Amino acid sequence: MEKLISEFSLGLFFWQSAIFIGLLFLLKKFAWKPILSAVNERESSIKDALEAAKEARAEMESLQSDNQRILKEARAEKEALLKEARNTKAEIIASAKEEAQQEAQKILSQAQAAIQNEKRAAINELKEQVGSIALDIAEKVLKNELEHKDKQMQLVNQLLEDTDLE
Repeated sequence: MEKLISEFSLGLFFWQSAIFIGLLFLLKKFAWKPILSAVNERESSIKDALEAAKEARAEMESLQSDNQRILKEARAEKEALLKEARNTKAEIIASAKEEAQQEAQKILSQAQAAIQNEKRAAINELKEQVGSIALDIAEKVLKNELEHKDKQMQLVNQLLEDTDLE
């Protein structure tokens, strides 16, 4: 029986080996190439993806550095604009102050001139009034003194004496 079992095992081994070799041959002929090509395609797609990721990372770093540079330039430009705006504001304020001072000086000069004119006019009017009052007073005094004939003669004589005809 042992012989039978050993022949049976040997036959079984032969057929299993033949089936295995046939299966390997079939796999090599039909499945091995597609499996290897799929694995190779997958490997190349992974390599391509890694390369694309490296390129994307490099591009992203380049973009970040560009963004940083642009941001610095924008900040510098903003500072320059703010400085220019401050300078312009200071110039406008200084100009407005100067114009206001000139206008105030002009108004003050005009007011002083108007005051001087009013003062002269008041003095002239006062002189006229004083002169008019003095004439009225002189007229009344002379009327009183010249009412009598002897007083008139006395006044004429006195005036002739006071005047020097030489």
